[in-house]
Amino acid sequence: MENTVAQKLEALKKLQAIDSQLVEIKKIRGDLPEEVEDLEDEIAGYNTRITKFEEELTAYKETIKEHKASIKEYQERIAYLEDQQMNVRNNREYDAINKELEMLGLDTQVSEKRIREAKIAIEAKEEQIGMTKQMLDERQKDLDAKQVELKEILSETEVEEEKLLKQREKASKNIEERLLNAYNKIRINSSNGLAVVPVRRGACGGCFNAVPPQKQADIKEKRKIIVCEHCGRLMSDVEIVIEEEKKKTTRKRSVRRKKAE
Repeated sequence: MENTVAQKLEALKKLQAIDSQLVEIKKIRGDLPEEVEDLEDEIAGYNTRITKFEEELTAYKETIKEHKASIKEYQERIAYLEDQQMNVRNNREYDAINKELEMLGLDTQVSEKRIREAKIAIEAKEEQIGMTKQMLDERQKDLDAKQVELKEILSETEVEEEKLLKQREKASKNIEERLLNAYNKIRINSSNGLAVVPVRRGACGGCFNAVPPQKQADIKEKRKIIVCEHCGRLMSDVEIVIEEEKKKTTRKRSVRRKKAE
């Protein structure tokens, strides 16, 4: 049997009450979960940067090693050629040896230059690593403190939150899928998390725009689900307390008039 409009609205009000309590729990946590997540991402970035710097450092050291090996080979070849230069038989052989010695000398200078450049780069990279590690340590301390704070808050609220989530799951089953989807969409898009609101003092309890008297009468009858024409929130009822206050005010005015007469 399909639920009446009144039953549907009551189920939505119950769900809204549960969601509002969950919102309050999230308010207690504040921005801590996001701050922790941001710090974790920042620290991961620093670790990635350090790894990259260390890989570059290793490459520079390998470059130095390779050029030192090349210089050793050049020196051995130079020593050999200088020895052979003493036994040349003609000017052609002498010139050929001199040309090769000259090329080996230039190759040695190039390798020495590459070694100097690599050493300078290593110093700069080690300084970058040191600074990054320092920033990493500072952010890690911030993260540790935030995690402790968040853990304390979670330990205080997780039992209540788990209970509310179970209640929410149970309450959601009592609402037809189409209506539940509409409720969730409105709630997610609203700034205060309210999708179901009453009429208070003649205005929408969500956006505070005036609700026409005829529409208020329709809301009271609960023959159909009515939404606010301004914010789209579901209108659950018109607060009776307000009506009683109006009646009391009217009675007081009547009494005053009678006394004046």
